[in-house]
Amino acid sequence: MLQYRTKTEKTAKSAEDAKTAALNELGISEDEAVIEIVDEGTKGFLGIGSKGVTVSVAAKNPAPIIAKEFLSSVFDAMVLEVGVSAKNEDGTLFAEMSGEHMGLVIGKRGDTLDALQYLTSLVVNYETDERVRVILDTENYREKRKAALVSLANRLADKVARTGKKHTLEPMNPYERRIIHSCLQANDAITTFSIDEEPRRKVVIAPKNAKPRTTSVPHISSHIAAEYRQQNHNKAKNYDEFLAENGEE
Repeated sequence: MLQYRTKTEKTAKSAEDAKTAALNELGISEDEAVIEIVDEGTKGFLGIGSKGVTVSVAAKNPAPIIAKEFLSSVFDAMVLEVGVSAKNEDGTLFAEMSGEHMGLVIGKRGDTLDALQYLTSLVVNYETDERVRVILDTENYREKRKAALVSLANRLADKVARTGKKHTLEPMNPYERRIIHSCLQANDAITTFSIDEEPRRKVVIAPKNAKPRTTSVPHISSHIAAEYRQQNHNKAKNYDEFLAENGEE
């Protein structure tokens, strides 16, 4: 099982050196750390028997460290060289990845990226006390995907409003479904809802206040009715057959 190092102790000739070494090991800044001098050390006599200063450094917010260590272990197992940076802003952890083979990390329609995000969220929230939302991204994929989904949603909404026929999109994850719903919620001509169960759950775009389709009844014009009366002597044809042949939609 992985051990996530969110706290460390370092000993050096000075407290400043020990603190710097500890911060570098955790990959955090002084503002992100809780620093404590554990042992002030001793100078000894003429340098003999001297003891360095021991400093304890702990991350105020361990989530970014845990995410970086977890993702690094995953990429090591995949034999991929991927750089990972992470930061926490207002309860949301943003992790950015970079490397030469990011297509493998993204996967088809972002499936691999979403899976990594899900696993990272599980690990981070298991290891920390507070609930943390995790967002993984690389090469600005999330923003590009969002723009593509918004464009698709608007295009399909116009088509649905024009034709009066609903449209069912391909299965999407909850994050992408929310983008579709949010994008079209102000559209007065259509409505959106989701159907089916995960992982096949999908969004439906449908016309708002659509009238149920009814079977059309032929309209018989007066001249056709008059013609029928004139031809009424023709017993070979009944009234239903006449309507079928001469009815006007």
